[in-house]
Amino acid sequence: MADATTLTSKGQVTVPREVRDRLGLKAGDKLTFTVLSDGTVTMRAKTRRLADLAGLLTRPDQPTVAVEDMKPFG
Repeated sequence: MADATTLTSKGQVTVPREVRDRLGLKAGDKLTFTVLSDGTVTMRAKTRRLADLAGLLTRPDQPTVAVEDMKPFG
């Protein structure tokens, strides 16, 4: 996947559709660019949706707990 894109006079580029689709990017998502010491540039999507975090803290052998049943620390 090496689609070419053009830099506009305002410093904007269009992320190719295949890349947007593969990364699940939507309008308004935040991207970060990092320049590595060898000149390589990486781009990462920084937008995390709440739905992306669902199940992150569960384990198969762990019972589920409703938010209403949780007790605050302290």
